Amino acid sequence: PYDMDMLKRLMALKCNLIDYERIVNEKNQRLIFFGAHAGYAGIIETLVAYSRKMQLKGIESPLDKIRQAYEYASLEDAKEKIKAVGREISEKGLPESLSPLIVGFAGYGNVSQGAQEIFDLLPVKTITPDQIETVRAETDPDCRHLYKVVFKESDMVRPLEGEFVLQEYYDHPEKYESAMDDFLPGLDILVNCIYWTEAYPRIITRSWLKEQQKAGAPSRLTVVGDISCDIEGSVEITRDATMPDNACFTYLPEADGFEDGIVKDGITVMAIDNLPCEFSKESSMFFSNVLKGFANDIVSADFSCAFDDLALPYPIKKALILHNGRLTDEYTYMEQYIK
Repeated sequence: PYDMDMLKRLMALKCNLIDYERIVNEKNQRLIFFGAHAGYAGIIETLVAYSRKMQLKGIESPLDKIRQAYEYASLEDAKEKIKAVGREISEKGLPESLSPLIVGFAGYGNVSQGAQEIFDLLPVKTITPDQIETVRAETDPDCRHLYKVVFKESDMVRPLEGEFVLQEYYDHPEKYESAMDDFLPGLDILVNCIYWTEAYPRIITRSWLKEQQKAGAPSRLTVVGDISCDIEGSVEITRDATMPDNACFTYLPEADGFEDGIVKDGITVMAIDNLPCEFSKESSMFFSNVLKGFANDIVSADFSCAFDDLALPYPIKKALILHNGRLTDEYTYMEQYIK
């Protein structure tokens, strides 16, 4: 979201405004993005939330040694410390009450890959969604590993009629419904990494959680790391975005209400929306390394000429919101928000 008061001031000053997060190529693919960095910090914050919730239940584990992402000196420092936790799990195992510990990753893009990169520093076994029930039913579960499940579109939704077709799902999501209800009860943690709009089915709904609670249906799901952080979106119980100093809130299905922070019962949601800032050095370096390729073209451009004559690379011109104080054609829709 843009600060409209600030935008009006920039318009009055006849400024040029480039939104660097809108820099895309001719295929509309973003060139500057922090997805992986959000994933790095997001999975760490999610594991911290899970550890603290288990401590409230009286359960201690090697995961308790993981700290919030911003507490590490660097990304490399975080990786080394998490590797050490992984070695301890390999040697001593997790408490029986936590095993098997199954973590689901919704999505497989940049955000998910970043989150998995950190998660894989722990001793991990990868299983498919269809194997969750089998692992959960084992009488002697493996306590020296965590289990990872990556959900693709074909896992997360089912067609109302016929067979799953990926392109049809993209084009006509109304023809599909969520299939996550089949898998959620078997997960301990869900890490949400998907792109979502209101056209698509939700992963978690309040109504489903309330029905589960009312029916007394068994479920292990206790923590959701909503890295995507769409308010009341794919995870409907994501009520608002949080900050690192108060990273979580908890949804209580029985009361259909929320409590701030991590509490013993209910579903705790980690919903920090500025996760890349927790690894600010690495995020900034990545950003600047991409942007510097356009720097000379930006500073040498003659912004006084007409927009059509403006000599800028396509990705930068596409991201130009204001040109001499006026909204460019791509962004004239914003006029309705300017009072």
